[in-house]
Amino acid sequence: MAVVRVSELRQMDAEMLKGKLAELRNELRVDKGHIAGGGKATNPGRIKEMRRSIARILTILKEKGVKI
Repeated sequence: MAVVRVSELRQMDAEMLKGKLAELRNELRVDKGHIAGGGKATNPGRIKEMRRSIARILTILKEKGVKI
């Protein structure tokens, strides 16, 4: 997953944002499951970035008045 820029997110419509949100949540779930299973995070900063990207998307959706 590449870094998601706010300017790119603001240009997306609500359906694209919801799809990106689902994709990020799934990736985060997989990475956290790997760590919880006794594995080691290959890139710990990636989890932090995914959490921030999810928060950015939720903020933009809320600004647009979209129900999640």
